Amino acid sequence: MSERRPNIILIITDQQRYDTIGALGYPFMETPAIDRLVSEGTAFTRCYINAASCVPARASLFTGYHPHTTGILRNGDSWRHSWIELLARAGYFCVNLGKMHFQPFDAPGGFHLRYTVENKERRTKQVGRYYFDEWDRALAANGIPSRPNYRAWADFEERLGAYEWPLAPELHSDNFTGDFCKWWIESYEKTEPLFLQIGFPGPHPPYDPIAEIGARYLAKDLPLDEITEDDLAAQPAAFKALRERHVERQPDSVAHRVRPSREARHRQRAYYLANVTMIDTKIGEILASLRAQGYLDDAIVIFMSDHGDCLTDHGHSQKWNNYEQTVRVPLAVWGPGRGVGAGRRVDELIQLFDLGPTILDYAGVPVPPSFEAASLKPALDGGPFAGRPFVCCEQGQDPNQSAAELITMLRTRRHKLVHFLGHGDGQLFDLEEDPGERQNLWADPGHAGIKRELLEQLWQWRLASAHHTRDWAADFR
Repeated sequence: MSERRPNIILIITDQQRYDTIGALGYPFMETPAIDRLVSEGTAFTRCYINAASCVPARASLFTGYHPHTTGILRNGDSWRHSWIELLARAGYFCVNLGKMHFQPFDAPGGFHLRYTVENKERRTKQVGRYYFDEWDRALAANGIPSRPNYRAWADFEERLGAYEWPLAPELHSDNFTGDFCKWWIESYEKTEPLFLQIGFPGPHPPYDPIAEIGARYLAKDLPLDEITEDDLAAQPAAFKALRERHVERQPDSVAHRVRPSREARHRQRAYYLANVTMIDTKIGEILASLRAQGYLDDAIVIFMSDHGDCLTDHGHSQKWNNYEQTVRVPLAVWGPGRGVGAGRRVDELIQLFDLGPTILDYAGVPVPPSFEAASLKPALDGGPFAGRPFVCCEQGQDPNQSAAELITMLRTRRHKLVHFLGHGDGQLFDLEEDPGERQNLWADPGHAGIKRELLEQLWQWRLASAHHTRDWAADFR
């Protein structure tokens, strides 16, 4: 084992479901680069996000605290600090290439260098001004004054957010981000130890792959969960409102339909998965550049996503809900020189923000005692690992999820409970009997006991969290 501090490469996609990696049992996927990280490293098959939208999920990941602790519960909430500051103080050279999603977008957050690429579509000003990122500048340098406007397409209302990329392939946001990363790795004077965060904007919508890659997936027989009237009718009022809110607002150029045609759903799914394959290609090229520059001689490489996407499953668009398609994400860790086992699968429950103390452990940086996240290094070392008895996910009100002040999910190994603050309804699923989450047992008298038990766990978790983190502000505020 090396006594040097490893380079740490953290690759984050935006809105990638757990069922999008070929090596994890989804043979319709073309993901050779990520497959290699899985086959040569350790995959966590039950990794759950802390929040059901980008900003609070990332804020929890990069602080080590639950959303209710940080107060960052929705997109748009401000966050500027992270444990990356601890890495920088310890001597790591910290670089962000691509999406990070600080609020404001250009907050340093502990990085020495930041080259940002943010959302594919941005309709609103930030802090009274438009924010132009590296992709905007690249488009302008190529004589293109603005990002593609899919809302102007004649068949926009029928597209479900799926479009053929209309410009040169190298100008696509994910291709641009991948190529920019390669350029930086190959051009910048090598500095170790390196913490490199690479953030791809996709497969977050608009779902807009290069046409030829989209066509490959259009030709595939892709799995699509049936949308049933019973499922739609049994959903809590706040989720019914969320579905209609997406129809009304059409966020991220997704003209949502609660009951879309199978043809439209298939195209949406195909283009989303094609975008994943485009990202995978760039990950392979980035890893080759890192290897050529010697960064992978002693390194930890982590691949993950911040949350998933329902893609019309259960009649829902994108996220802001608590279905498995949204709250469960892929996670693979590669590090053969650091004892990370090859081909290992860890099936225990974990939270995404557990990566924070894991990274600090590998960097030799003490983990703040107030952290609510727990290191995954014991599992990566191959020792005993029980995982978490339950995982939780939170979401506050924002322009899209406006019907509930706070939504909280608690998922044990068998059951999932979703609580809506101030509402009388909710969700309860037995995931062993009903893995597709179609039978809402919230009001079923036969499951009243397990509902009470899970609600008690939820209250105990919140109380214990408040007590444990009573001094957290000294570190991050």
